[in-house]
Amino acid sequence: MKEELVNKLQECFGQMIVYKDLSKSNFFSALSLPSFLRDWLLKKFEDENGDYDIEEVSSFIKTYLPRKDDWVSIKNRIICENERVKFLTKISVDISIKTQEITFALPEFGLTNKETIIEDNVWQQYSSELVAGKEGWGIVELGYRSPDAYDISWEDNKTGTKAKGGKQGKIKLTKFTNFCPYTIDTDFYKDIRNEFTTQEWVDVVLGAIDYNADGYDNDKSKLAMIARLLPFVEKRINLIELAPKGTGKSYLFGRISKYGNLTAGVMSRAKLFYDLSKRTYGLIYNNDYVAFDEIQKLAFADPDEMSQTLKGYMEQGIVSFGGHTGTPEAGIILLGNIPQDNMNEFVPMFGSLPELFKESALLDRFHGFIKGWDIPRMTESMKICGWALNTAYFCEILHALRDDVSYRAVVDELLEYDANSDTRDVEAVKRIATGFMKLLFPNVRVAKDISLKDFKEYCVRPAATMRSIIKYQMGLLDKEYRGKDIPKFSIREIDKDDEDV
Repeated sequence: MKEELVNKLQECFGQMIVYKDLSKSNFFSALSLPSFLRDWLLKKFEDENGDYDIEEVSSFIKTYLPRKDDWVSIKNRIICENERVKFLTKISVDISIKTQEITFALPEFGLTNKETIIEDNVWQQYSSELVAGKEGWGIVELGYRSPDAYDISWEDNKTGTKAKGGKQGKIKLTKFTNFCPYTIDTDFYKDIRNEFTTQEWVDVVLGAIDYNADGYDNDKSKLAMIARLLPFVEKRINLIELAPKGTGKSYLFGRISKYGNLTAGVMSRAKLFYDLSKRTYGLIYNNDYVAFDEIQKLAFADPDEMSQTLKGYMEQGIVSFGGHTGTPEAGIILLGNIPQDNMNEFVPMFGSLPELFKESALLDRFHGFIKGWDIPRMTESMKICGWALNTAYFCEILHALRDDVSYRAVVDELLEYDANSDTRDVEAVKRIATGFMKLLFPNVRVAKDISLKDFKEYCVRPAATMRSIIKYQMGLLDKEYRGKDIPKFSIREIDKDDEDV
């Protein structure tokens, strides 16, 4: 990143930037720490020059960021030694309809709701933070409620009888601090964008997700990388990316944001959507996106029921089966590797996908395709080394912008198309264009805030391209769609000879 841009970044964002040297901080990777935690730690321990004491950081990590392998030792301290143990982890909370009992789960350690309790006095103190989301990160303090120390007042006041399993030992939550270490002011973020050119802002975004903009040969590669962030900032956007090995798909979707989930292997409807027997929510409820890695190897416990549920959710945003109905907001992302010979949107690319995703009716519900071969294979020169926007702060901003509907209003106002245009095509282009606007032009509040040239070049044109690839590939799989293209889009208030996108 050029010195001029670094100075501007420091002046504008102040404490929200951090010195990142991925070659120097490899020990974070060895500890399997995601980027948002790494940047928080760097900011906590590094000095004004970006230097930090590795021993000091390592000691903190050992104390407050235990590994899964440490769980038995933690249970020993809690149950056998009667200690209160404090650490940072992901937590979810549930309230029983039958018993009114409040429980929690720690998915990182396999601790389930059946093994835990949140007693009334603790719930009253921390409920506002714990119910803020279905699942989130926080500093938990855990203790033990022995089998003989169940909450008698709860029993007397709420049921008159002992709760099921009331005399069973439970790990209890004693204190909780929500992990949101940065002040999120989206208005400030929007306004500060005005201080940067578009090219500068593209480089700022890349630095925020750990990439060195100077390591890219062209803008096409940069924008293809940024396209991966669309589900970070736009609700229920569904994408497919096929790319060569080593382009960083797994890293970006699995390690950048605490609000996303990268999964692989066997997937069931219960795991993804809702488990009827356990009455627990699946991945789709607890994340901004669910990315399926190595899609060629993905298997489904029941492909038919998964297909039907996916179609309903991806079309309407509703999950409905077995008496359960819900409205999660996560996007569905398919990630796969592609051989060199197939890196062409005009040849069949979906032949290696699981059979479930070869159905045109399901493919039609994917909004766009990312040409992963436009993103170069990862090299050392592409790793960030220098001052950049804090990943944790950046991802919190993107998460907050998911709820901002003003950008979609601008897209609706500026975009024109024929009244007979296919609804799914129009919706797909609008969703992608809205996502690009949030990523690249967060300063836009009304239509006049963005130049029509920028709107066309950075929002509409890439959106139309991404959707057209899906449409063309559908035609290769299903003759019903052969020869059909997406609608022609135009932008209001531009010259006639420049209106087609």
